[in-house]
Amino acid sequence: MSDFFAGIEPIRYAGPDSRNPLAFRWYDPARLVRGKPMAEHFRFAVAYWHTLCWPGSDMFGPGTFGRPWQAADTVANAERKLDVAFDFFTRLGAPFFCFHDVDVVPLGETLREGWSNLDRMADRMAGKMAATGVKLLWGTANLFSHPRYMAGAATNPDPAVFAYAAGQVKQVLEVTHRLGGANYVLWGGREGYDTLLNTRIGQELDQLGRFLSLVVEHKHKIGFTGTILIEPKPCEPTKHQYDFDVAAVAALLRRCGLEREIKLNLEVNHATLAGHTFEHELAYAASQGLLGSIDVNRGDPQNGWDTDQFPNSLNDWTLAMLEILRAGGIGAGGFNFDAKVRRQSIDAADLLHGHVGAMDLCARALLAADAILTDGTLDRFVADRYAGWQGGIGAEIMASSLTLAEIAARAADAPPPQPRSGRQEMLENLVNRFA
Repeated sequence: MSDFFAGIEPIRYAGPDSRNPLAFRWYDPARLVRGKPMAEHFRFAVAYWHTLCWPGSDMFGPGTFGRPWQAADTVANAERKLDVAFDFFTRLGAPFFCFHDVDVVPLGETLREGWSNLDRMADRMAGKMAATGVKLLWGTANLFSHPRYMAGAATNPDPAVFAYAAGQVKQVLEVTHRLGGANYVLWGGREGYDTLLNTRIGQELDQLGRFLSLVVEHKHKIGFTGTILIEPKPCEPTKHQYDFDVAAVAALLRRCGLEREIKLNLEVNHATLAGHTFEHELAYAASQGLLGSIDVNRGDPQNGWDTDQFPNSLNDWTLAMLEILRAGGIGAGGFNFDAKVRRQSIDAADLLHGHVGAMDLCARALLAADAILTDGTLDRFVADRYAGWQGGIGAEIMASSLTLAEIAARAADAPPPQPRSGRQEMLENLVNRFA
């Protein structure tokens, strides 16, 4: 164990009346909601990169945190960081964690050195997991930070870069499998372009499709039964990303014939950057059978970049939880806190405050969404609004039993349809009564 969080007691559920800022007021892991414990609804996971690796830097200044294990990018410091990581996971009571390969160990100068370093750290990680019971929600390879990936990984104009990226993914997928990971995430980071003056979109999409197919093939070859996930993002760092949003990735997967092999890891801040609400992205993914896992955070509406802040809006998360519950939950996915404390939040306790507040918010939103669904008013209104499609001409249209001309003739012989109110204001008021 490390001494970084010395003096901070493990986080416990204390109930809504608690005044302890480092206690759960709403998140009770064992509490049943719709027949399932809260812990299973969320499968909360800590993001290794933001929690342990981010130094508190920004484009105008260096890191402010001064964590002891961040003094140098060495294997020794990586081992020290691993001790702190599992101390944090267990104090928080988080059942899962996530990582990129470069988060847990320096990859070295060559691909083979990176493989060796990651294997060594994975052995230590396995020991920590066995000792604590903390599990791996997903692993992923960092294919965006190194200069070799400045023009993308799978979509790079240089096939040697494609091959190097394939080597990284192969190793991390195998390590994820070895550690019992529930999922593997493919986050491109730079799979896009900045200008069409030097880009062949069709060529790059073909490369990306080939890369995805290779990963799926290797998954089956090694016997990995977890889910392969793609995380959509519209921009930043590249101007145009091929995995812009749920709709773009759904189209890409169908283009590659992989819509039954890959699902989506959806991030709140990425939905914001794409000009969507998070509940829109959730609902769209669920409608396509692609909802896989979630990165929990928020963006700043006054900043046009990925600020990765901890969530704080009960109303927003209630709307999100409504879509998740309607979809039947997230299965083998989880709620990963892809969020970081602010640059001025330099104390060890601040890491816990961020996660505790976010976990409580999610739990409170789950209870509100459950109450809305139990009440039934919202769903009854929506069902009534679309009732015409369950019978009569609506059912015939959807069953393809009428031609365009026959539908037009029916309409010509019927009374003109009259507008009906969508009652948006009433429904927003309804949600606010619960949230």
